[in-house]
Amino acid sequence: MAEVRVANTWREELASLVEDTGIIYTEETIGFPSLPPFNAEKSTAMAAAVAESEQETEPPETLKEQVKEFLKSWCEIVLELGRGCRDILQQTVVTEDSFIVQKLGGPVAKISSRLRFLNEFLPEDRDPIHAWPVIFFVFILALSALNLNGGHDGLAPPVKKVIVHPPSAIRIQLPDGRHLAYREIGVPADKARFSLIAPHSFLSSRLAGIPGVKTSLLEEFGVRLVTYDLPGFGESDPHPSRNLNSSAFDMLHLADAVEVNDKFWVLGYSSGSMHAWAALRYVSHKIAGAAMVAPMINPYEPSLSKEEMRSIWGESLPRRKLMYYLARRLPKLLSFFYRRSFLSGKHERIEKWMSVSLGRRDEILIEGATFEDFWHRDVEESIRQGNTKPFIEEAVLQVSNWGFSLADLQVQRKCHRNGIFPWLKSLYSQAECELAGFLGPIHIWQGMDDQAVPQGMIDHICRVLPGATMHKLPNEGHFSFFFFCDECHRQMFSTLFGSPQGPLDQATDEGEIMS
Repeated sequence: MAEVRVANTWREELASLVEDTGIIYTEETIGFPSLPPFNAEKSTAMAAAVAESEQETEPPETLKEQVKEFLKSWCEIVLELGRGCRDILQQTVVTEDSFIVQKLGGPVAKISSRLRFLNEFLPEDRDPIHAWPVIFFVFILALSALNLNGGHDGLAPPVKKVIVHPPSAIRIQLPDGRHLAYREIGVPADKARFSLIAPHSFLSSRLAGIPGVKTSLLEEFGVRLVTYDLPGFGESDPHPSRNLNSSAFDMLHLADAVEVNDKFWVLGYSSGSMHAWAALRYVSHKIAGAAMVAPMINPYEPSLSKEEMRSIWGESLPRRKLMYYLARRLPKLLSFFYRRSFLSGKHERIEKWMSVSLGRRDEILIEGATFEDFWHRDVEESIRQGNTKPFIEEAVLQVSNWGFSLADLQVQRKCHRNGIFPWLKSLYSQAECELAGFLGPIHIWQGMDDQAVPQGMIDHICRVLPGATMHKLPNEGHFSFFFFCDECHRQMFSTLFGSPQGPLDQATDEGEIMS
């Protein structure tokens, strides 16, 4: 009895700890809902199906995606590193008391103030400090892309290489020991009724003269045409320190050497006209008259009016403006551009090397084979010596102080009244006066479709030289009237020399040379 009592004691104690819920606990299993029996094979199949579905929804990363994520992370690291470097520079180098700011702050502020006008081209919501570095970077990338594409353009025409020709010029020795190369066509010296000397323009030579002029036309008018290489061009020796004064006297010495016994005419085309202007100023006693075709003047001439300056600088191409600025301020940098263009050993179109635009007739002209052959041969002779110095000198001459103004060529009465005695004498008698300026005729031919010579230059010439005769040519460009135009050449000669009379006849016209 005692053992049974002891065996049931734990149930009684357990029942005493909880409330009586009416449930009778027995040794049988407590009543829960029955569960199905566990099937291992079915469970494995279900797990495999779940894993397969997960693989379909989340595919594994490829190598490309991994590299992309790596580069993205690397860029973020570099960006943070750049920001950190920027903060360090701002806190140490760019402070007001740093050595760099004290030394460079003033010059940088001046440059920034001069370039501040460029900020007007930016949108109003853009900070120039952030915008311009981005613009500069994109500009460099664009240039690189253009150069890369240009180098692999299979449709581009083949580039002709520059040919070095053997020397062929006749040369004379000038008083200072230099040699000057020249060329003459037309009638001989002893039969010439008119002598015409023509200095060439930039990137040209003695071979130019009047491009395409026929010998028969020269003989018809009795004209002897003499052309020469400027110092350092073609086969002429360079000048150590040339200017427009020395250029005028080179022309005078050439005339004496080729036996021009009387006055001669001078012909100036494009930038070569500044040498013709100089001849009218410094050796006017030997000049019978002047013919100017599309003449150019100094774009920095102090006597230019505001309207003329606005026309000159507004109509010039940006590259030509840059060349003007470099020639005036930083001429040594021109060597870089010249060696990459016409001194590169390859030929290129004339408008690209001369930085000019072309009118309709000019475009038609330069597409012809005749013009191309002439242009290539003339350039090859011009750059024969392979030196940038004469070209830099020529560019600097055009934008520098010429030593005279075109207004000095205008005919005017000049009276000598310097000093007290001439002044007192002028009170009782007429002062001694003489005519100053160039007394001969000046004829100017200018195409109205000339894209190379701005209209402001022509307006200035007409204003300061009212005595010059201006021939305006409708629809003509910078090259179309002067190059390979027989009718144009005849028109010029008829204007300058009158009716054709042929060469001098020693039997009837001995000693007769019209001026």
